[in-house]
Amino acid sequence: MHVSKMVCQGFRAAGLACGIKKNGNPDLGLIVSDGLCQAAGVFTRNLVQAAPVKVCRRHLETGTGQAIIVNSGNANCCTGKQGEQDALRMCSAAASELGMEPGRILVASTGVIGEPLPVDRIAGAMPGLVKSLAPDGFRDLARAIMTTDTRPKIGWRRGRIEGRPFSVVAVAKGAGMIRPDMATMLCFACTDAEIDSALLQQVLLTVVNRTFNRITIDGDTSTNDSVLVMANGFSGARVDDQSRAIFQDLLTDLFADLAMELVKDGEGATKVVRVEVVGAANDEDARMIADTVANSPLVKTAFFGQDANWGRIIGAAGRSGAGFDPDRVDIFFDRVKMVNQGVGCGQDAEEKATAVLHQPEFTVKLDFNQGSGHWSILTCDLSVDYVKINADYRS
Repeated sequence: MHVSKMVCQGFRAAGLACGIKKNGNPDLGLIVSDGLCQAAGVFTRNLVQAAPVKVCRRHLETGTGQAIIVNSGNANCCTGKQGEQDALRMCSAAASELGMEPGRILVASTGVIGEPLPVDRIAGAMPGLVKSLAPDGFRDLARAIMTTDTRPKIGWRRGRIEGRPFSVVAVAKGAGMIRPDMATMLCFACTDAEIDSALLQQVLLTVVNRTFNRITIDGDTSTNDSVLVMANGFSGARVDDQSRAIFQDLLTDLFADLAMELVKDGEGATKVVRVEVVGAANDEDARMIADTVANSPLVKTAFFGQDANWGRIIGAAGRSGAGFDPDRVDIFFDRVKMVNQGVGCGQDAEEKATAVLHQPEFTVKLDFNQGSGHWSILTCDLSVDYVKINADYRS
């Protein structure tokens, strides 16, 4: 989709550099609606939560919002009472420039943990940020929220309810510190559809569980994870219980694409792998197995080395906590059957599976042949570059 088409009625966005990042890259972004929105959010379940997460939760208690202010390069986490005051000051600075109440501002941060937020730089850049707001400014916003991401992540969808067209535009960031446990990154979505905040919250939870909660890069859940959605109703398309499925399916499709982009851009990643579990005793067992396999460092390094080491895969399944009969397990690399009833299929199968592992994207399927439980998770390989990126993150 051409960037100029990624617009949503009544919304404007912007992004610029305010001096938080040492390299001078964009690090401050803003989304604004021309009217008050119904709003919903999902946040990290990490016990350690950043100041902006706490402030944003409080502001969302009304079920409304009109703007999102976000910075990158500094997480504003583990910064004590001063951190919350700084997050509130971000909201106040944006509200003052926009001429609205600070409680209408939602806030987010991403970056290094434990360092004071240079909030004066953020406040000083606010006039220029507001002045640069534009309907097609979401690409600039997407760049401004990047940390170790190598490219911006943005998507747009258009739907129709009872003949009325509506749009959804969303940006996301994330390349590391990502594991399914809420949202596992930042994502901001805007829609010109009309929807009550309670229903929007229900839809958001469902969609996140089907998309962002089914990806993992390194098994770590961030302290700043936030997915925020604002709906201003400008299109006149009304989402209710009867039309919920239309809106929910469209949002799922959009978030699924963004989730795939996050995994593709995983720190140092060279491969995207779908771990699919079928035939488990139940869905919870399937989830436990898929999660353990997808997060196993031994499995992920084998993917990087293009080594069809199925022993690591079945070994990870065995320590997942799920019950199964090892003598009934089949394992496939795409359509190549590597394991039949718990026993390897021989050298010819391994050579074919190794060819599969040379592809940038493939599926590893585990069939336990004992029930209807199924689950899938997107993961990536674990490369030498991942270690280098994270060893040098603060420097």
